[in-house]
Amino acid sequence: MCLDICPPADVPPAELAEAVRRTTLWAGRQLAVPRAEGQLLFGIAQGASDPELRRRSIAEISELGFDGHALGGLAIGEERGLMFETTAWAADLLPADRPRYFMGIGDPEGVLEVIERGVDMFDCVLPTRTARTGSAMTWEGRLNLRNARFARDPRPLDETCPCPACTRFSRAYLRHLINQEELLGLRLLSLHNLRFLLDLTANARAAIEEGRLAAYKAEALGRLGSAAA
Repeated sequence: MCLDICPPADVPPAELAEAVRRTTLWAGRQLAVPRAEGQLLFGIAQGASDPELRRRSIAEISELGFDGHALGGLAIGEERGLMFETTAWAADLLPADRPRYFMGIGDPEGVLEVIERGVDMFDCVLPTRTARTGSAMTWEGRLNLRNARFARDPRPLDETCPCPACTRFSRAYLRHLINQEELLGLRLLSLHNLRFLLDLTANARAAIEEGRLAAYKAEALGRLGSAAA
């Protein structure tokens, strides 16, 4: 990834414009630096949710010829609906023959929303951060394993999940590890949360190939919504 400047969502327009200018400047410099064989470099478009600055940044970065393109400057405090709205039109402006990368989204609902809007890749600390708080991502919603209701629960986190946490340990034992601050518990929950998101996105990719992404998204969001209700 290129160096970029990602200001907070509520900065004055002049500061946002300067972030766009300097991000483009740095991107050009980095393209001129020799890279290892096979190393790819992604450019990052800034501009927050400002249509003029976002379009300008995308145009400038796209002209430089990167291997992939990232939408930076989103998921940093703006209203969530505005974030998805910006993603929809901004992703369409990125080169169609290069990977499109959303920086900083990792909740299942958000991942599905940006996939539908044309994003191919994403990263976020959420799966491991959630694990460090003792919580697991499941189709039942987030399970806080510190809660007493899991103290004698013999079930796995998810009956269908192939991760080490689900195939080898019960919810009760995972709760014991978390409450005793055993690092194994955090590692197992991290592996599970990553597996959950990998399966979610693998199924989304299959749905795209089969022409049924909208149906898959509706089904997945329905399951997640029912769990949260």
